[in-house]
Amino acid sequence: IACLAMYLFAEFDDAANLLAANPDATTISIDEPVEIPKNQHSRLQEPGREEDDELLGTDDSDKTELLAGQKKSAPFWTFEYYQTFFDVDTYQVLDRIKGSVFPVPGKNFVRLYIRSNPDLYGPFWICATLVFTIAVSGNLSNFFIHLGKPTYHYVPEFRKVSIAATTIYAYAWLVPLALWGFLMWRNSKVMNIVSYSFLEIVCVYGYSLFVYIPTAILWIIPQKVVRWVLVVFSLCLSGSVLVMTFWPAVRDDNRRIAVATVATILLLHALLAVGCLAYFFDAPELDLPAPIIPAHNGTTVITKSH
Repeated sequence: IACLAMYLFAEFDDAANLLAANPDATTISIDEPVEIPKNQHSRLQEPGREEDDELLGTDDSDKTELLAGQKKSAPFWTFEYYQTFFDVDTYQVLDRIKGSVFPVPGKNFVRLYIRSNPDLYGPFWICATLVFTIAVSGNLSNFFIHLGKPTYHYVPEFRKVSIAATTIYAYAWLVPLALWGFLMWRNSKVMNIVSYSFLEIVCVYGYSLFVYIPTAILWIIPQKVVRWVLVVFSLCLSGSVLVMTFWPAVRDDNRRIAVATVATILLLHALLAVGCLAYFFDAPELDLPAPIIPAHNGTTVITKSH
């Protein structure tokens, strides 16, 4: 112990002698935090850098993509693999719905809302809600149009539910599949083209259909002018989401191919809206002669064919 004490005092004397010889020397304590130079700190927090990284998919967004890819590492035949596609909360779904209804010019919907955690929960329930909304609204519209006519007998058309479900789910899955395959093919031709996963494309298409839910409810109004104004307005909102999302993916390609791709996306989107309006709400009714069905008691029953 005595030897250790003498060694410590000797070290202390040497340090005191050095400090006396050079009073301007800077000492560092292990208890004091190391300060970052101001110029280096300013470089770390350049204005607008975080937003550029978010839009371009660099730095933090790339780390987020890697983490998202690691999260879906379970085998595809397990329940955990598909559970990750529905791993979203209410606030995320509402935020993505708000982003699809109120698109921000110059903002990429995938980069801004989807890339961190693409899901199938929102698209599935949006399509299901749209199916029943169109079918029920179409029946109510037909009822209100012919209300008061003595020869009209209201019969619910349940087949409209199956027709609407087939049309909407086929559009929400087959069109993204075709677009994903096309982008993968063009990505092999043009190396600097932006690529999206199939799940991200399905997510964009699913959330872009949300605006048609309130539109289908308003289609009950028996005025063709109002209906077509609603179609154009809804098509502009949802179509702008698709254009701002997929135009960056094809703009570096051949100009004609890029324009034709975006035009095809908008054309198919418009055909869905116009087709639903024309079939479920503006379908012409055939006035066929009413067949006469004889009854057992000698009277006749007149029915109306549509």
